[in-house]
Amino acid sequence: MISDTMRQVVGPQLHSANECTFTVWAPYVNSLELLEHDKNLYTTMNRNQSGYWTITLKNVTPGFKYSFRINGDHVRPDPASQCQVDGVHGPSAVVDHSQFQWNDAAWSGIAIEDAIIYELHTGTFTPEGTFDGVIQRLDHLYELGITAIEIMPVAHFPGTRNWGYDGVHPFAVHTAYGGVDGLKRLVDACHSKGIAVILDVVYNHLGPEGNYIWEFAPYFTQDKYRTPWGWALNFDDADSDNVRDYFISNTRYWLETFHIDGLRLDAVHSIFDLSARTFLEELGMEVRALESRSGKRRMLIAESDQNDPRLIRPGTLGGYGMDAQWSDDLHHAIHTALTGETIGYYEDFGRLSQLAKALQCGYTYCGDYSVHRKRRHGAPPDNLPSTSFVVCSQNHDQTGNRMLGERLITLAGSGNARLAAALVLLSPMIPLLFMGEEWGETNPFLYFVNHGDTTLNDAVREGRKKEFEAFHKNGSPPDPTNVRTFNQSKLNWQQADQAPGRKFLEYYKYLITLRTKHPVFKALSFNGMKCTITDQTPEALSIIRVWGTDAVVMLVNFGNSEVTLPVPASVRWKRLLSTNDTVWGGDDPPIDEEVENTVTVPAHCLRIFEYKGTQSDELRFA
Repeated sequence: MISDTMRQVVGPQLHSANECTFTVWAPYVNSLELLEHDKNLYTTMNRNQSGYWTITLKNVTPGFKYSFRINGDHVRPDPASQCQVDGVHGPSAVVDHSQFQWNDAAWSGIAIEDAIIYELHTGTFTPEGTFDGVIQRLDHLYELGITAIEIMPVAHFPGTRNWGYDGVHPFAVHTAYGGVDGLKRLVDACHSKGIAVILDVVYNHLGPEGNYIWEFAPYFTQDKYRTPWGWALNFDDADSDNVRDYFISNTRYWLETFHIDGLRLDAVHSIFDLSARTFLEELGMEVRALESRSGKRRMLIAESDQNDPRLIRPGTLGGYGMDAQWSDDLHHAIHTALTGETIGYYEDFGRLSQLAKALQCGYTYCGDYSVHRKRRHGAPPDNLPSTSFVVCSQNHDQTGNRMLGERLITLAGSGNARLAAALVLLSPMIPLLFMGEEWGETNPFLYFVNHGDTTLNDAVREGRKKEFEAFHKNGSPPDPTNVRTFNQSKLNWQQADQAPGRKFLEYYKYLITLRTKHPVFKALSFNGMKCTITDQTPEALSIIRVWGTDAVVMLVNFGNSEVTLPVPASVRWKRLLSTNDTVWGGDDPPIDEEVENTVTVPAHCLRIFEYKGTQSDELRFA
């Protein structure tokens, strides 16, 4: 870890008396000038031995527009710009962060084990498509029981509509969403309601349009590594120390300047780094040090498809020190069980034993042979807590990367969607909901972009067609560059107020209440958990969880006809939930049912029975 005194701060630093220091890393540039746009004035900057160029100007006020001229030729925005009011190609603008009045001094964050995460895309979550639009819906999230929102990337990207993973200005909040103050207002409002904010950031590549950062310094390893989305960032080659400084400063910028509670690190398997101490390890150490100094909890959540437990092991045990990782295995196991799909990576799933394994340890593939990859995949996550895994039945990736962006309720029906929600929200892992699923949203979530470069728009359009050419007999993918595709992806909040939506919403609230209040479900541990599939009922799964003297049994029927399943003997079990209860929109009457040895479970249904015992009770597992 590099100390604060050694790490160089880049970007504009506005001081008192309207002085501002501008700092740029450009080690191989021969000359660098700052352009004041309102005066059309160029001023030569000073270079130090480390390749950092600086200049301090007077009479700089918020909104001051500037750019840099490289070698007397190209004029480019600041690589660490904090505001791009005229888009990715325009000048940068100075921001005065001291003007915002925060009201969250008493806020100290939440522990990862208390997280119930709600993923949202700012542009499609509300009709307004802004941070202020999200603020207007915070009561909905609070009443639902959400304790953390996860915002898809907001770093400035080309145009006004994009998933956010094509960002090219990592420090600049997109103006289409409400800019710097809009994001601060949202974070402040969330904290007032006890809701943490996790921001999705991309540290594996930058987008193609407006990507001028490579002209300043070797931020990329253009020949050494490649990602599926373009040049890989330089974290282990010559000059990589300064690249690390840049992105670790970016992390601190979000956590300190914007009071963000945690980051979701996109596709860390595409962060290529063979260093003895990796960038992710260094990042983890920096965030832990920040926690210690501030007294506020921070979360680092990695997204990876590698099933590598080193990501979530503490640094003291040779790990990278992430708090948790997105774990796709449970999603894939649930999805294949409910839809029967076996295309692409789904060919590795389809057996209930894989679902049982994911529920009991976080991964399905722990070194097992993967048909899709044609090799062994993953490693055992031995001794890792269940709260190391973030799980879901829907998210932006799994929904939006489908050709038609269908949600689970569209693919499998409302009963199966309720079943999936129970498996996720009542698992011992950290649940993540995707915006709108709590009321059974049926609008799709599609892939959309808004590049200003028509060549790029054409390439994206053709790329999507090629990706889904095997599906063209069922129609072509929607044009991602057409504004209609973006508008189709907006949530329909009216559904939440109509009868089916209200029942779905009450169902989700009940599940979250069970998770947070019931002694067994709020005990987040793989210990005391047993999943069983019998030869007699291969389409059904029995999940038993015990905590102290209390126990629950979850009986899940994925088949098309009802089944009779055994329950642990010697005690009487009381029904706690049926996903097909009429109160939730099913056809199973909610009765005060007690059972002893067996129970009948309807098709596509999950039933839960509870037992509250005493120290003297003996519970025999059937």
